[in-house]
Amino acid sequence: MIITDTHTHLYSEAFDEDRSEMMQRALNAGVERFFIPAIDSTYTQSMLDLEANYPNNVFLMMGLHPTHVKENYKEELAQVEEWLSKRKFYAVGEIGVDLYWDKTLLKEQQEAFAYQIRLAKKHQLPIVIHCRDAFDEVFEVLEQEKGEGLFGIFHCFTGSLEQAHQAMSYNMKLGIGGVATFKNGKIDQFLNQIDLKHIVLETDAPYLAPAPYRGKRNESSYIVKVLEKLSSLYGMPEEEIAAITTENSKDIFGI
Repeated sequence: MIITDTHTHLYSEAFDEDRSEMMQRALNAGVERFFIPAIDSTYTQSMLDLEANYPNNVFLMMGLHPTHVKENYKEELAQVEEWLSKRKFYAVGEIGVDLYWDKTLLKEQQEAFAYQIRLAKKHQLPIVIHCRDAFDEVFEVLEQEKGEGLFGIFHCFTGSLEQAHQAMSYNMKLGIGGVATFKNGKIDQFLNQIDLKHIVLETDAPYLAPAPYRGKRNESSYIVKVLEKLSSLYGMPEEEIAAITTENSKDIFGI
């Protein structure tokens, strides 16, 4: 059984003490493909080091995370653009809008989001969307940029069934992780109404650990808890869900 974690921050400082052991636990659990979202330029070297250590398993994205859209965001976007022209990445991400922490830079966040979507189209890459407290603001940008060349993953999807259909209408797969296992996560109430062809698995490690690890550091091996939950929601064997969601990830990332 090959499992794909489509969104995991394995370069995070949270893993500095035991990264190799954490990676081995994931590999032992059947997680063979790890897609690594970017945050900002300060993490680029750590991402490259991770890839060098696990060249057959780790696949990098490039992008500027919305919570890191600061006064210098144009310099950061220039770095994203430079890296995309310099070497192979598998997506532009994670990009989007986050209004949970700070609403003052909404305009800049939306501008950076739209700019990076256009970079993705130019390089024929998928996008990986971060959306927190910002469905309307994210959909506003996607509506402007929709059409040929726009596709990707709506990471950590936590919206309603209606919002799921809207995300899918922009050629987005839904990234499903630990939230599906939460008692108050809500998406478990309608997820099985969405065809599995629209779903990919993720952890967002070290964040959003699934039950029974909620509140602790997340890691990629815990994706098996998400798989167990989807198996019960869809009434399908875990192996089948792992196979379908891995194929979906190949459709998106091209590998």
